[in-house]
Amino acid sequence: MTRLSAALRGLATTFAALLAVTAVPAASAPATAQARHESRAPEDFVALRGVDPTIIEEMRYVTAHNFVGERVDGYRQPLCLLTRPAAEALHLAQTRLLRQGYSLKVYDCYRPQRAVDHFVRWAEDLDDQDMKAEFYPDVDKTRLFADGYIAEKSGHSRGSTVDLTLVRLPAKPTRPYHPGQPLVPCFAPKGERFPDNSVDMGTGYDCFDTRSHTLDPRIEGVQRANRLLLKDTLEEAGLVNLPEEWWHFTYKPEPYPDTYFDFPVSAKSLSGRR
Repeated sequence: MTRLSAALRGLATTFAALLAVTAVPAASAPATAQARHESRAPEDFVALRGVDPTIIEEMRYVTAHNFVGERVDGYRQPLCLLTRPAAEALHLAQTRLLRQGYSLKVYDCYRPQRAVDHFVRWAEDLDDQDMKAEFYPDVDKTRLFADGYIAEKSGHSRGSTVDLTLVRLPAKPTRPYHPGQPLVPCFAPKGERFPDNSVDMGTGYDCFDTRSHTLDPRIEGVQRANRLLLKDTLEEAGLVNLPEEWWHFTYKPEPYPDTYFDFPVSAKSLSGRR
């Protein structure tokens, strides 16, 4: 048939309307998930340095030393902002690590949705390959979404996820990154890749490679021991590791499991507190 009668078209329209009202898309995000675009953080967000000033902060997305190659949208100050339970869990882990001669060092904490949007725009720009040699030397940029390295939502935007590493005390300074300097693959031997003051974890931070999987079998010896020390200590404090990234941990249970915030990373986002 090439046409429906007027009556049949009316029935089809009514049936479609009923489906639109009652159907729940199976593949969509949970119905309770929401984005919040306030300029201020909720009352239970804190600056990590106010909970534990001994934890080292090297906030990479405020700088040009990241896979995008420039300061990321929404990062106005080099601050680690987290929900209070997540920050207190890090304080507990830090207390245990200090006794063993180590400190935590955070690379990223709360991440605004606008920063995630920046990542997505960068990933869609296939001509921008400026940082490939360090951060994704063996991954074709067309595969970043399919392989899970970039996504349109991030747990960081919910406020209880943190990227971090271990530093042996006394901490040595990390040499500043200078845009345009020669880049070395993030999985190169520690003495060759960017000279982070982290202990040797087998790869650098934000290394888009399967070697970054926490339990990748190619990571052995001291490198594996360092990953397990970080993982075991943080999990004892209530932070769960993402198996694909040795540096990525989320406090459980999350205070905001279905909310993606967009306030800037700035002290002003916490202002007005009593």
